[in-house]
Amino acid sequence: MTFKFMDQLFVSLKHSVLHLAESFLPAWMVILVSILISVTAIAVFGPVTMMYMTLLERKLVGRIQNRYGPNRVGFWGLLQPLADGVKMLTKEDIVPASADKFAHFLAPVVIVIPALLIFAVVPFGRGMVAVDLSIGILFFLALSSTTTIWIFVAAWASRNKFSLLGGMRSVAQMISYEIPMVLSIVPVLLIVGSFSTVSIVEAQSGLNWFVFTPWGIVGFLLFFLTGVAEVNRTPFDLPEGESEIVAGFHTEYSGMKFALFYMAEFMNTFSISAIVATLYLGGWQGPWLPSWVWFFIKTYALVFVMMWFRGTLPRLRVDQLMGFAWKFLLPLSIVNILVTGIWLELKAPTNYVVTFLILAVCLTVLYFINRPEIPKKRKYYYAYQD
Repeated sequence: MTFKFMDQLFVSLKHSVLHLAESFLPAWMVILVSILISVTAIAVFGPVTMMYMTLLERKLVGRIQNRYGPNRVGFWGLLQPLADGVKMLTKEDIVPASADKFAHFLAPVVIVIPALLIFAVVPFGRGMVAVDLSIGILFFLALSSTTTIWIFVAAWASRNKFSLLGGMRSVAQMISYEIPMVLSIVPVLLIVGSFSTVSIVEAQSGLNWFVFTPWGIVGFLLFFLTGVAEVNRTPFDLPEGESEIVAGFHTEYSGMKFALFYMAEFMNTFSISAIVATLYLGGWQGPWLPSWVWFFIKTYALVFVMMWFRGTLPRLRVDQLMGFAWKFLLPLSIVNILVTGIWLELKAPTNYVVTFLILAVCLTVLYFINRPEIPKKRKYYYAYQD
């Protein structure tokens, strides 16, 4: 009884509010109240998640670099995000004289909207999804792809060469990595037969998580790596490469406009991790703990890995970045779709053995094809030598 209560805690709270509203409101207004509760929850959850993910990253990277990170504002630095928010709100908004004022203002405002809307189809727990769309995965892919447009708008509106270079890098990178990202989801859709995120989670009940299959582990790695590239996180953060182009597409942004770009990046980081957990790690499925606790454990474990990447890995070169997408991830994602079809046709345990061998051969071939050529040692001949 206690487990069921904890599992459905937030759902029960919403139903209690709606039951109270039914006593004095007409039916159509109760529907509006239900929508308002979901919208308010998402609108509050998104910025709060971003605020404390910044603190988590600063603490984690600080530990990796043998320092403490923020620890002055509040106990253990827990009020640091609030102090940063006040700082961003009070900083001067500087706009270049030659910038396109309207586009310069519009880009950081609009880029946050898709990041928030994606939360609408994320199943945070059993019965905890704002909208169970039958095309939930398509909804996610469509919204995540619009980020590219507003990054380039921000770069173009700034009238700055460094910003424009960062914007062009972003467009090239996101288009390149979106193709293997979409293809990496196809095996899951073949198995489940639905685009609904709730149906995908329910298909993984009883610890039958897709990541425990040969095609699932490859799809998981493909989707996670392309997701890291989509949100411009290290080692794929070329659009804002500080050592080369100052700050890339947001070089000419300050104050709250810069904070909105930062908010969009961290909310996208969370949503990518949440979709990875939904597709391959069983979503909210798990024993003993409430469903929403399992969901957040899996999601924040993936967020932790992204932050770990930032503290340990160097930035890739442009040629390495593009080559990795087109020469390695793309062919591997296509082979993984074919392997999933074979896995469906064969019976266990034959399907596991055959698909594992095919993927192992494919990975080996792709490794040797893309292996960097080691330059030969130079030989110098001098004029005075015979």
